[in-house]
Amino acid sequence: MATIQEKLAGSLKILQRLQNENGFAIVKSSKLTRIHLERLVANGFLQEVMKGWYISSRPDSTPGDTTNWYTSYWYFITEYSNSRFGKDWCLTPDQSLSLHSGNWIVPTQVIIRSPKGSNNVTELIHNTSLLDIKASLANPIYIESRFGLNLYSLPEALIECSPDFFRLDSITARTCLALIPDASDVLRILLEKGQTIKAGRLAGAFRNIGHEIVADEIVGTMKSLGYDIREEDPFEDKTSISYSRITSPYVARIKLMWSKMREVVMANFPKTENVHADIEACMKDIEAQYKLDAYHSLSLEGYRVTDTLIEKVKRGNWQPDVNTSDAEQKNAMAARGYFQAFEAVKNSIKRILEGGNVGEVVEDSHRTWYRELFAPSVVAGILKPTDLAGYRTGQVYIRGSLHTPLNPEAVRDAMPILFNLLKEEPDARVRAILGHFIFVYIHPYMDGNGRMGRFLMNTMLISGGYNWTIVPVERRQEYMKALEKGSVEGNITDFTLFIASLLKQ
Repeated sequence: MATIQEKLAGSLKILQRLQNENGFAIVKSSKLTRIHLERLVANGFLQEVMKGWYISSRPDSTPGDTTNWYTSYWYFITEYSNSRFGKDWCLTPDQSLSLHSGNWIVPTQVIIRSPKGSNNVTELIHNTSLLDIKASLANPIYIESRFGLNLYSLPEALIECSPDFFRLDSITARTCLALIPDASDVLRILLEKGQTIKAGRLAGAFRNIGHEIVADEIVGTMKSLGYDIREEDPFEDKTSISYSRITSPYVARIKLMWSKMREVVMANFPKTENVHADIEACMKDIEAQYKLDAYHSLSLEGYRVTDTLIEKVKRGNWQPDVNTSDAEQKNAMAARGYFQAFEAVKNSIKRILEGGNVGEVVEDSHRTWYRELFAPSVVAGILKPTDLAGYRTGQVYIRGSLHTPLNPEAVRDAMPILFNLLKEEPDARVRAILGHFIFVYIHPYMDGNGRMGRFLMNTMLISGGYNWTIVPVERRQEYMKALEKGSVEGNITDFTLFIASLLKQ
């Protein structure tokens, strides 16, 4: 007779097969026998999303942990919609624009359009829901490549989106407008449908971002064919970024975020007249912060760090080859790496204080910071040497966050833009706050992004005459909540005020 473990192994084999079929285990109950289903749910390998639908999960997940759902979310929407509506469904124009612009934030409610819709709300887990409405579809449907979602094409979505979308999500709207190379596809749809009001609104939107050629062509063509078109600007404000043709939505989004957020930072972060004229004194002050900074920065990431361990690492007495207790501590690897990275950051700051361009120095040396941060883990055999070779090559997710960091290809577009913005930004407050925020928003590495972001922030603060600033572990929840608000809502105020409050301590 099979043991309990053997029975569970058999159920896991079936789950593995389902996982291999669609690349991600979104499981309809009809795909499993009742016994296999109950066994996998009871042991934490499946989690119910709604009646008859499950997602794969980890048995060690803590109650209320949203990570598994957020990483499965778009896969689930595709699988569920295909199962229920076949090919006859799509997301709304507004949601389509968000995804075209590279914004993969999990919405509180997703709306599915389908001629087979029933105008029903289905409650999902973690306070999310799905509304399916009886409505016409995009023509033609655009199938995106990452999750197989059915969307409106970019030109049709810009035409059919709600008028308020330009005001409520201006960064997404402007990003999508900047992706349109010329008026051809937009005009074809406008003329086929004879939509003069939408044509006037879209012409005004293109003119707002400085894309005069497209705006003029829309208005001129519609008028020449006898349409009464009245141009209107649907945005509430003007953008300070001049139009340039882009191919990556992530590049446009980051530039627009920086432009919009910098005014908020300058309005809420205190100025300083201080200048670090005495470089050696400044370096000594930074060194004096090391012990406390290491404790808090590593503790923020969940490492167990003691004063003894920090002191041992600093004095060079950490010897995993001869001391078994050292060798057994993953925390020791993190602490040693932090010490080495801290020293590399100090070298970068010294170069800046000696006259180096802030953005150029950081662009040149941030990879060294990262290598030093994880070099002890490579030496100890925890990581492979190839793990330190450049930016990540896989997708990452942030535990408990609605924000999905950029895909690996987008990281390579976004990081050069971040460094260009740092080079061009004259205000150290903006460089510090937005440098940290955009870095963790991109999440260029598989691990260590928080520590790297705080190193970047402090480098920028020192460059502007401020002192080294520590984010205390006791305020972790406030810190993470402020970063989440910036990533999900595009509101940087709370994060700015949070870092400003640390200056007073």
